[in-house]
Formats: sequence, structure tokens, C-alpha cells
Amino acid sequence: MQKILDFHAHVFPDKVSKKASTAIGAFYNTEPKMLGDLKTLLEEGEKAQISHFLVHAVATNPKQVSNINKFLADTVKNSNGKMSGFGALHPESDDIKRDFEELLSLGLKGVKLHPDIQGYKTDDYRMLKIYELCEENNIPVLMHCGDYRYDLSNPNRIAPILDIYKNLILIGAHFGGYTIWEEASKKLSKYDNFFVDTSSSLFGVDKKSAKQMIENYGEDRVLFGTDYPLWNPKEELDRFLLLDLSESQKEKILWKNGAKLLNL
Repeated sequence: MQKILDFHAHVFPDKVSKKASTAIGAFYNTEPKMLGDLKTLLEEGEKAQISHFLVHAVATNPKQVSNINKFLADTVKNSNGKMSGFGALHPESDDIKRDFEELLSLGLKGVKLHPDIQGYKTDDYRMLKIYELCEENNIPVLMHCGDYRYDLSNPNRIAPILDIYKNLILIGAHFGGYTIWEEASKKLSKYDNFFVDTSSSLFGVDKKSAKQMIENYGEDRVLFGTDYPLWNPKEELDRFLLLDLSESQKEKILWKNGAKLLNL
């Protein structure tokens, strides 16, 4: 059976899962398909036969960082090996290095950033310390990228970071540019240290365009992601499986590429 790694899943404590999911949906002008709690994620993941999840959450202010990361670490610890976690950081923290070191001490494997929700340009000077720490410590960054409504994480903001931090593993969510998918794949695919996930994209591009974007980035730098709870994992998997890809390409995108990044 094909192993499947969902590289892009949000999860929240039960008491705030409905509110958090609704807030994410509101940002994207949509209604989330799922409730963002752990129980629902596991149930829906089982229906899609997902083997492993990368879970994460976004800190909308610095005070949330430590609590989010402890919650994520506990979730991973109690998952019986079914989950890995990327921790939150915030550029306004009074001690980013402290937050980063705590994140690592908790066993989290990377960092999740969302410039458009956190309200920072990707190339804002306050973000640079995060990139420096991640590059120095070989810690990957999963970042929301792109949105035609804003100019915070579009290709013109991402490219300078990739030019400077050439050893930073940067994973651009949503094929590297939410709602500007094809533009991003043309402008950012030249960077060998830039990976992308398929989350919140396959609903908005046709199968031919999706295949072309995969070819632009290269099958070794594309990761399957569902963006749970915005989307139903099984439906996202079905969309992916409809693409005209070889079995080898599917195996890489669904499992091998992500497993290598996470050292599974």
C-alpha cells in the first residue's frame, strides 16, 4: 500500500478548534470543510489512508508561541508515531533565539510561518533572524506563500530570501503562491532549496496546469498537503490522484520527498 504523508495539516486544542478553524476560513473567504481538532483529523486521515501528518499552527502574537509549541509537541508525542510537528515563531518576539531553542528542545522538526496572517513582509528585516537560525541549524521552514490580495509573501518577497539564504530549506505552501500558483512556479522554481506543497491549490488549477507546475519545480521538490481543516483530506487526495503523473512521481510526492525532509 502506498504510504501517504500529509505535509500540511493544522491542529488546535479542542476548546479553540472551532474558533480557530472559522478564523482561518474567514481569512480565505471560505468555510472550512472540517473542524480543526485532533480527533477529526485522525478520523478523516484514516478515511484517506494517510500514514503520517506534519502538524503545525500559526502564532498571531509572540505570547502564543510557547503554548502553541508545547501543545504541538504533546500532540506529536501522543500520536504513536503518526505525527511530526513544525513549531511557531513570531518576528515580534523579544527573544527569537530563546523561542527557537525551546522549539527544538520540544522535538519539533521545523518552523511554520504565515506572513499574511502574522502581518509581515517575507523580506521584512524582523524576519531575518528566524531565517538565520534555521539556516545555521539546518531546520526547514514551511511558509504560507502568495495571495493576489496582498504583497507580503508573493514571489518578489520570497526571491530575495532565497538569494541570501542559499542553504535554507524553504517550503512554500500552496505551490509557492496561493492564487498566483502559475506565476510563482515560473519565478521561484529555479531555486534548488525551494520546495512546495500542494495544499489549497488543486481546487483552483486544472489538471494540466498542476502537472506543469510539478514539472517546473521538479518531482523531487513537491510535497502532498491537504491544509486540513480548510479541506477534507480524502477529497484532496482524490484530486491529487486524478493528475496525470507516473507511479514513481506519485510515490515521491505522497511520501518519499516529505519523509526525507522529516527524517522519517
